[in-house]
Amino acid sequence: MPERSAGVRGSRRAVFLDRDGVLAEAIVRDDGKAYAPTRLDDFQIVPEAAVQVQRLREAGFLCIVFTNQPELANGLLRPDDLATMHQVMEEALALDDVYVCPHDKSEGCRCHKPATGMLEDAASKWDIDLASSFVIGDRWRDIGAGRAAGCYSILLDRPYSACDSADAVVATLTDAVDAVLRRARGA
Repeated sequence: MPERSAGVRGSRRAVFLDRDGVLAEAIVRDDGKAYAPTRLDDFQIVPEAAVQVQRLREAGFLCIVFTNQPELANGLLRPDDLATMHQVMEEALALDDVYVCPHDKSEGCRCHKPATGMLEDAASKWDIDLASSFVIGDRWRDIGAGRAAGCYSILLDRPYSACDSADAVVATLTDAVDAVLRRARGA
């Protein structure tokens, strides 16, 4: 289990949302593994995403996407296709920001989850208190980054998740938002 850092202490609260498998449909292949869409035709926003992001915003949270996209480094995803996917996502959802790690995990960068670079950069830019913030993800890398940064981390349990260190485990994005709002109210 990753050790929690002291984190960046700001005055605002955020919910950091993974993209694929949380806000957009992941592509699960025959091998049981989930993959990010690499074609525009395959990029589909999860039906409940807009309503759930709006619930978070109405509760006073910043909504920030943080996503590993190693397909850029591997040449499987064109930068202009990624930009179009994110434009579609931002038009559909009331997001405050989107952070992308374009590196392959072998590059050892500070932003590839489970590293905390994207969370720390967002905390600095948006004056976020990471200890009062949340991560919603569908894989161990999302949860590892969130816990290492000091965020309360919620796993959307999927057959491919491979995670046993989340603060909470739920079935749907709606359940995850319910968990955020309950915890924020102290319930």
